[in-house]
Amino acid sequence: MDGTTGKLLDSIKTPDDIKKLSPAELPQLCAELRDFIIDSVSNNPGHFGASLGVVELTVALHYVMDTPHDQLIWDVGHQAYGHKILTGRKDSFNTNRKYGGISGFPKRAESEFDSFGVGHSSTSISAALGMAVASQIKGDNRKVVAVIGDGALTGGMAFEGLNNAGFIKSDILVIYNDNNMAIDPNVGSFSQSLLNMTTSQTYNRLKDEIWDGLGRLKGFGPFARRIVQKTEGAIKNMLLNQSNLFEAFNFRYFGPVDGHDVAYLTKVLADLKEIKGPKLLHIHTRKGKGFPIAELNQTKFHAPGKFDKTTGQIYTCDCGLEKAPKFQNVFGETIVELAEKNPRIVGITPAMPSGCSLNIMMSKMPDRAFDVGIAEQHAVTFSAGLATQGMVPFCNIYSTFMQRAYDQIIHDVAIQNLHVVFCLDRSGLVGEDGPTHHGVFDIAYMRCVPNMIVAAPMDEIELRNMMYTAQLEGMGPFSIRYPRGCGTNVNWRVPFEKIVPGTGRIINDGEHIAILTIGKPGVFAQRAIKKLLRYEIHPAHFDMRFVKPLDETLLHDICKRFSDVITIEDGTVVGGFGSAIAEFMIANGYKNRLHILGIPDRFIEHGSVEQLYKDCGIDAEGIFTLVRNIAGK
Repeated sequence: MDGTTGKLLDSIKTPDDIKKLSPAELPQLCAELRDFIIDSVSNNPGHFGASLGVVELTVALHYVMDTPHDQLIWDVGHQAYGHKILTGRKDSFNTNRKYGGISGFPKRAESEFDSFGVGHSSTSISAALGMAVASQIKGDNRKVVAVIGDGALTGGMAFEGLNNAGFIKSDILVIYNDNNMAIDPNVGSFSQSLLNMTTSQTYNRLKDEIWDGLGRLKGFGPFARRIVQKTEGAIKNMLLNQSNLFEAFNFRYFGPVDGHDVAYLTKVLADLKEIKGPKLLHIHTRKGKGFPIAELNQTKFHAPGKFDKTTGQIYTCDCGLEKAPKFQNVFGETIVELAEKNPRIVGITPAMPSGCSLNIMMSKMPDRAFDVGIAEQHAVTFSAGLATQGMVPFCNIYSTFMQRAYDQIIHDVAIQNLHVVFCLDRSGLVGEDGPTHHGVFDIAYMRCVPNMIVAAPMDEIELRNMMYTAQLEGMGPFSIRYPRGCGTNVNWRVPFEKIVPGTGRIINDGEHIAILTIGKPGVFAQRAIKKLLRYEIHPAHFDMRFVKPLDETLLHDICKRFSDVITIEDGTVVGGFGSAIAEFMIANGYKNRLHILGIPDRFIEHGSVEQLYKDCGIDAEGIFTLVRNIAGK
């Protein structure tokens, strides 16, 4: 930044300092805030485009509302960087998403200005309604604002909240940040309806003319306003051939307005603050606003990693495996390969086609790959419907987001024993996004579901072969979990091989100590064993591949041959893979010493994946230390 840039921003310690500024100074504050976010995120990776898009809204909200007394909820949470910077965290923002630093999402334990913890989408309206009802009961006169957008209004829970809020008629303001994007472009008829409304030049021009004309009338009172609002609604219906869904929910609808005009936003918000009852302000913004390359490449700059703020060049991975494919890309290429051979295969994802690489299939087979929006429950039951008709749906959902569709997994898929393949991307610890995004519960919540096969590949070849196996005739519900990021860099483009469900494999034999792994931790075990051999310690290593069904033949052999058994997983130790082995040993009367390594019974905070695995004791060093202690060396 140059010498003057940041002068206003440097004076802001709390939102009270924003209120000291004149309206004419607010655009400069917005420019400085936007520059600060660009400087910060280009060096310390995080969510980028979404926060740039709501800079003006963020400033206007804190200028008008009495935060933290007034409650402000940011849906999804990756829109909230400006909010964090303006609420006392500017000086610590360089620690954003770093180990021991501030969270990348609003977090109640971090600041009184973070009214509600968020990370998953579509929760803000329900939370805001709860706060508004509590305020009404207590009589503390709080204003409650939910900022929803960046795709979150495609989620069904948002409509459940709207429906209930309109019925209760509590004092709540919902701001719909309409940028026609989530991580990828929004999909669905509702999104298109809003886009039609936003972009109708005839409607917007006529609406402006009506209100400009009324502004010149003397004595324009509430009764006349009501009449004109009804007239406006009739004109809207006539021109757009549709009614306003928000008004059908008993929300008073305002907009759409320019979300980048901070002066106008402050006036609108000040007016809405005085209007009681459920209200919705529809603003139109551009994701990545103020950084032209991000505006043009909105998906890539949602969370781009480190980049050059001048050229926009995104720096390559620094994991040392630049040439290794990501597991998600192996999935994306493999499902196309399988679908070319099996015409019954279809792909489904809830708003993450680029994140899970289903976009490869969407490009090559657009009639057989579906982005259903941020709607995990619908994605699962949609898959179930497809399966009833003989299709083989691959339902790709991040592990943490699959939690939102648990009833559908059980009720709509497993009870009916339908052939749905669940591909759980981002399983295990995902790093800087923290506890809302770690995929550590799926082993436990999937393995207790009857009819479900639960598998996890150790490398890219195993992922391909599990996908091949899962689509074969005669299979039922089949869950495959795999981690975020790079694979092991094996030559994975090899012919498919069927893996019989419930069969493990021996990686290397040994004596006294058996290490049993599931999924990615098998790589950590191999690194530890390589080091242990230098100390004349020779543990055996078994890649179990399936948590359900277990390879009981292999387990009987292991329990008879080894005094100590170590299980390693990147899932919760409560009810997970280790628990499954313990249940097997108890049921069969084995007395081996069992050591369970995995994610402890607490929420794991944010930090690099390497740091977090180390903290949980399941990295190569943690495994090495445990085995060496067991061996007495």
